[in-house]
Amino acid sequence: METGIQIERLQQLDSRLPAFVDMLIAVVHDGASIGFLTPLSRAAAEQYWRSVPGDDVIVLIATVDGQLAGTVQIHLCSKPNGMHRAEIAKLIVHPQFRRRGIARLLMECAEQYAKQAERILLVLDTRDGDPSNTLYRSLGYIQAGQIPQFAISDTGILHATNLYYKLLQQPALWTMTTENDEQ
Repeated sequence: METGIQIERLQQLDSRLPAFVDMLIAVVHDGASIGFLTPLSRAAAEQYWRSVPGDDVIVLIATVDGQLAGTVQIHLCSKPNGMHRAEIAKLIVHPQFRRRGIARLLMECAEQYAKQAERILLVLDTRDGDPSNTLYRSLGYIQAGQIPQFAISDTGILHATNLYYKLLQQPALWTMTTENDEQ
């Protein structure tokens, strides 16, 4: 793993927006299956990034020598029956920074942030056959299933997606006080 990688929580896009746009376009044009098709315009990429920040979304970024190298999102479930879980989304590493351990480090940090948010279950999905499957399995994620014909590529091919989960701790009896309990 490369030294000099910095991971931080993104508070606001501000002047970094162009770097996020460039990275998203680069990974989509490099074949990543992250919800977009080529050609991805700057306007569409910018619109996406402007929509990401939110109260229930933690965005982590990786920088190398001050340059944006990668990102991952932790979507905290806000439903009353899901306050113990989160979804990992948009693990992205710029093509020029790949094979340096950045994705692994982002995932390890995402797990720590999820724990701090009192989440014990993480879920994610990724296209079948992508290298990310190997990464997730090496981090202890368990494949729970596969959905055929889930995502279409820019060539019109339908691809399956693999669903993964990881328990960050063994579940204890989850107790919550409800309005009915208080009566």
